[in-house]
This record gives sequence, C-alpha cells and structure tokens, in this order.
Amino acid sequence: MKHYFLLFLFVGFGMTSVAQKKMSANKKAVVASVNKHEAKLKEISNAIWANAEIAFQETESAKLLADYAESNGFTVERGYADIPTAFIATYGSGDPVISILGEFDALPGISQKAQPTKSPLKEGAAGHGCGHNLFGTGSLGAAIAIKELMEAGKIKGTVKFLGTPAEEKFFGKLWMAEAGAWDDVDVNISWHPSAATKADVQSSLALVDFIVEFEGQAAHAASDPWNGRSASDALELYTTGINYYREHIRPTVRIHYHIQDGGQVVNVVPDYSRLWVRVRNSDREGMMPVYEQVKKMAEGAAIMANVDYKVSLVSGLHEVLVNRKGGAIMQKNLELLGPIEYTSEETAFGKKIQEVTGKPQVGMDSAITPLEETKEHPGGGSTDVGDVSWNVANINLGVTTAPKDTPWHSWAVVACGGMSIGHKGMLYASKAMAMTMVDLFENPKMVEEVKAEYKERKGDYEYKAMIPEGPPPIGSSN
Repeated sequence: MKHYFLLFLFVGFGMTSVAQKKMSANKKAVVASVNKHEAKLKEISNAIWANAEIAFQETESAKLLADYAESNGFTVERGYADIPTAFIATYGSGDPVISILGEFDALPGISQKAQPTKSPLKEGAAGHGCGHNLFGTGSLGAAIAIKELMEAGKIKGTVKFLGTPAEEKFFGKLWMAEAGAWDDVDVNISWHPSAATKADVQSSLALVDFIVEFEGQAAHAASDPWNGRSASDALELYTTGINYYREHIRPTVRIHYHIQDGGQVVNVVPDYSRLWVRVRNSDREGMMPVYEQVKKMAEGAAIMANVDYKVSLVSGLHEVLVNRKGGAIMQKNLELLGPIEYTSEETAFGKKIQEVTGKPQVGMDSAITPLEETKEHPGGGSTDVGDVSWNVANINLGVTTAPKDTPWHSWAVVACGGMSIGHKGMLYASKAMAMTMVDLFENPKMVEEVKAEYKERKGDYEYKAMIPEGPPPIGSSN
C-alpha cells in the first residue's frame, strides 16, 4: 500500500495504475520533473496572473519566465525581434530541435478576484481572461522537464522555449517569425487553456486588423455647420456600408469594428474620427477579397462626407495549419495521463460560475476527448500560433482550466486562472507536452512523419507575415 501511494505521488494526479505501467521510464521522469517544480510553477503563474500586463507591456511577466528558465540552465536571448518582452530560452545541441510556445499577455478591463462571482481585483484593470498566465508557465514547465532529461543523458537534441508576447493584440509571433525564430526548428508544441481536454486538430480563423481614420473640418454645430466637414459623418456612413455588406458575404466571414474616436463634444462638428476594423474568415485566401472591399468602402464614405481618409494595417493572421500526425501522438499521451480529477470544492466553484453566467451547472469537463475529424470551417477565434504553423510543423493541445461552457475572455476565466482549477490544468498540460516531446526526441521517424505532413499541407505556399513596414508597434495606442 505504501509503495502504491508513493507511486501515485510520483506520477501525479488523474492517472490509473494501468496507465502508469504503460508509461516509459523517460515519460515517468518528465512527469516527476513537473511535480518537482510544481510549487514554483504555481508561484510564477500566480504572479503573472496578479500582474496582468497587456500586449507588449508584459515586462514583469516575461522577466519571471526568462529568469526561471535561466536559473534552470537555459541560455536566454532577451529582446528578440526588437520586442523587449520577447525571448528565446535554449538548452542542448543538435537535432532534433523542438520548440514550445509560451504566452503571457492579459486582456484589458476584466480584472477579477479568484472567486466564482464577479468582483474585480482592481476596477478597470486587466485580467487573464484567456489563461495566458497558465499558458506560458505550463509550457516552461514542460521545457524544463525535457532539459533535465537531456542533462541526465537520456535523450539528445535541442529544446527551445519561446516567450511570445502580445497574442491578444498586435500578435508578437509575426515579428518573431520574420526574425527567423522557427527557421531551425523541426517541430513546435503549443497548448491553450480551455473548457475541454483534447489534442487540437482544428484550424482557426484568418484575420486582418486595420485602423481607419477620417479627417475633416471643425465648425460650430449650430451657428455655422456649413463650414464644417464631419469626420463623424464619414465614420457613420462607413459602418453603415459595412453592415449592409454583411448580407453579401459568406457565412464563414466575420467583420468587427470598434469606434475609438467619434468626436469629443456635441456642439462641434468633429474634424477627426477613428475606428479599429477586423475581418476574419476560415482561411487567408477567402479573407483577403473581403478585406480589400472593406478598405474600398472607406474611400466611398470619405467622398460622401467630403473628408480625407487613411487606412493603416495593424497586422494579420494566418489560419492554423493542422497536423494530424502530431495530434495523434499527443492524443496517446493524454490517454496515458487520464483525466484531471477535481475536489468537491473545485466542482462547487465551477458550478457556481456556471450558475452566475447562466449555464447548466454540470461542473468541470476533464474527460479526454477522442481525436476529432478536422472540420473544413471550424469557426471560433484566431491566434498567431497560426503563423507559427506555416513556418514549422505544429502540434496543438487544449486542456481544461475552467468549467464547461464558461464564456471565454471573461472574468470567469480570470477567476479560475488564479486558483487550483487553473493550476491543475497548467500542470497537466506541462506533463502532456513533455511526454509528447519525449516521443519526438526518441523517435526520429516520428519527427519526419510530422514534418512530411506539414510540408504536404503547406505545399508551395510562400509564407509572408502580414505586418506593416518598420519595427513592432511597441507603445502604440492602436
């Protein structure tokens, strides 16, 4: 009995004795490494959660991760691609080269305490409504586990942890890709916090962000409005055009806009207006014609309002290039690990969140989802991991860190990321990714099969990051 208890502690939560027997010595070792670093990983995750730094401002968050990588023997290159909060931590030498992604930026305006009812930690502040405090820390835990296995002489090759900022806005991986971050990498591993646990073999939506500005002539809104040329009129005409256009685009297309400046006071004809526009579609090929048409509409609105206009590209994303070979490898390791197990208190926390957000009170879903068929039009969101996947073979994972049906990018996700539900998902992801990397380091043929699928799916497409000329927009108000 004592032996079984010690073995359970060694392997970690959520695993059966049958699964333990099937696990190789190297996989047991990386699981043990994550368990060994558990307290520090939680500490780092909590600190990033509390800091809640937004795009390109993640100074303390990036430093926490880079410093811990360095203290664990990694060589760290900071300020990568002219981005102060981007870095690459490397250990080992030779082939294969396996990289793992870490994100750590927060979302504005959704600060929340670690409790299941809405209550800001700091009114109006940012919060980790996408779980990136877990994302970056969990990925680093996996990289450290692989490093320790290399150090012990059990596997050979190179492991890289890439600290990638500004995923929620601007998309820092685009500039990192342009700088060559994945040029020498054989396979990349990534995960994301989720409400379900699965090897992710679905794509994402391609996206383009741009700013539209109108400039006219100010005048008194009552005494001489005929002397004014309203930038606000142009803005309203433009958004009206977008909304009429929605009838004539494919169901897979999404168009969003956010009015950033529509004028300052009611008694002045506004001479300036500005909005942030986003176009998405299932793939970049289908997105680009819609983007070009919506840009043309800005000129039409400017002509009607007799004002000047300007369209400025912020950045654009490719859809994820799925790799089913890699997904199948990840799937086997999820099945080895088994589902996460929750305490009654954690289940009650999840159900309370579901109650407050108007969802069925079913608690947590940690079942291992069978490997899905890849959908032609997956829907959902967008990610700059898509651009990584057009530069290197990429394996994706989703792990439960919040209750089933939780509204994402919301206070509810922030709440879970600051307590044990999020921590369990983070540590589970560390183990699953480290185990998958063990497979790749041990089996050169497996690496070649994953790379072969990547090359076949990419075909002769030549990747080019969709970013404006010049340096990354550090400190931009866009």
